Amino acid sequence: MTIVVLSPSGRETGEKLAKALEMELHARSAPADRVFTEVAEHLRDLFTIGSPILFVGAAGALIRILAPLLADKETEPPVLAIAEDGSAVVPLLGGHHGANDLARRAGQALGIAPSITTASDLSLGVALDNPPAGWHLAPGADYKSVAAAVLAGESAAIDPALDWLANADLKRDDAAGCQITASVKIADAAPNSLTYHPERLALGVGCERDAEPKELIRLVEETLAENNLAPEAIAGVYSIDVKMDEAAVHALSAHLGRPVRFFDAARLEEETPRLATPSDVVFREVGCHGVSEGAALAAAGPDATLILPKRKSKRATCAIAEAPALIDVTSTGTARGQLALVGIGPGADYWRTPEADAAIRDAEVIVGYGLYIDLLGPLAAGKERHDFALGEEEKRAAYALDLAAEGKSVVLVSSGDIGIYAMATLVYELLDKAGRKDWERLHVWVTPGISALQACAARIGAPLGHDFCTISLSDLLTPWEAIQQRVKAAAEGDFVISFYNPVSMRRRTQLAYARDVLLQHRPPETPVILGRSLGRDEETITVTTLQDLSVDQVDMLTLVMVGSSETRFNGKHVYTPRGYAGKAGTSIRADKNSEAAQ
Repeated sequence: MTIVVLSPSGRETGEKLAKALEMELHARSAPADRVFTEVAEHLRDLFTIGSPILFVGAAGALIRILAPLLADKETEPPVLAIAEDGSAVVPLLGGHHGANDLARRAGQALGIAPSITTASDLSLGVALDNPPAGWHLAPGADYKSVAAAVLAGESAAIDPALDWLANADLKRDDAAGCQITASVKIADAAPNSLTYHPERLALGVGCERDAEPKELIRLVEETLAENNLAPEAIAGVYSIDVKMDEAAVHALSAHLGRPVRFFDAARLEEETPRLATPSDVVFREVGCHGVSEGAALAAAGPDATLILPKRKSKRATCAIAEAPALIDVTSTGTARGQLALVGIGPGADYWRTPEADAAIRDAEVIVGYGLYIDLLGPLAAGKERHDFALGEEEKRAAYALDLAAEGKSVVLVSSGDIGIYAMATLVYELLDKAGRKDWERLHVWVTPGISALQACAARIGAPLGHDFCTISLSDLLTPWEAIQQRVKAAAEGDFVISFYNPVSMRRRTQLAYARDVLLQHRPPETPVILGRSLGRDEETITVTTLQDLSVDQVDMLTLVMVGSSETRFNGKHVYTPRGYAGKAGTSIRADKNSEAAQ
């Protein structure tokens, strides 16, 4: 969730809301959790990734910016406009999908009443088209007619199972023509009738390894349709933990829009007395007498009924149990662990990608070197964090994997790009060699970041305009002989070279060696860029020459970028031509030819 401030006059209101609601503050100037320059682009990016937006500025401007993106009110995030002086809070989009609740919270923080305009909220005290969590309005329900009738004061026959309507300002009459019911069954569309589906069904599934997702999805869809069961009534998809990494199970979860949870074999074996089709074959394979039936019953609870015993296709099975009340998916089974390997860029928040922000925002736990976590600022607030010192890289990676194996959503953060001289490769190496089944079942993915070499280049011009390479001068993990060989090869190849880890407290000779080798292959006046503490308050960018490069100018926070023989420094910018100017028809070539003619 994001507070976006457009102008200095709205900063006080924005800061007040950000503090009270514990949200990020985005503004056009520091201090802010994120600084942006292009207003429309930034707002559209936030809207596209589904981030709720509290915009401190004119509602009209916000509407014009987001209007081209409006398509589906069921999926669009909440959007609020807030007066710069804090005198008004207006939910513009997503009123029944969180915006009204956000408006009430924002209004409370500002000491005002929010301007909520949705009719049912105001008249009935409840939004009939936005039931509480665990309930879904049946597709094709005659919402408009029923809403119009009850808003006009007509009575309705209300199913007692709809306990969330108990305190609504509705007239009740069991003989009324207007019907509001609850059912796990598919509801036939009927005039003056609303049906809500409660999430009381647990869908248990099993399949052979690498079964086709389409097969499992088709089996479940056919099972639901043949038994007139509403897909909306499914609370979650459940299976045995050895299927945590099974693509078909996760494809089914995504298809139904429901979470997936897993049980170990011992827990499923406890359900054997309630199984309709226990199997000794299944027991020999996975250690329990039934996967789909056992998972459905374990999820639905001790008072559940197995309403659909195991159904089979060629390589998949499914079963359905019904609970007497809503199923709390968060307390049933274990989620598949998630480990996002996130590059946070050199340090400045504006160099952090929206994908990285989303991964961190969605995570329960953050693991990393303490300084890197501190650089996240408010984005890390309220999350479980585990700090590790430099030199504890393998311990850090293993700890993150262990946390994810507990079913948690974890991010392991690294500065720059986590795949460049950073933690991602270590994580994959551990996964490859440790032989840990619980690790192998995790969902592990990489979110790239802006690397130090990109940041350094951007600060000074375009030194990476032609072929380049990177070399780490640290011999902790790479033999010095191998580093020497790479330096010589890069020098002979005339690459622009970015040297990572150029010096340390004990290493003072490697950079001098690299300089001396390079001087054998390129001019002494070759530009050298020293980028220190990139993206941080103490950032410095220095341009020197290869012959003047001194080890004393460099520390552990410095990236050293040495130009090729073609790299140029014009006193303001460093760039490496790629040869565009030499092409026929270019203005630069024409100018040079003209000068030669003169």
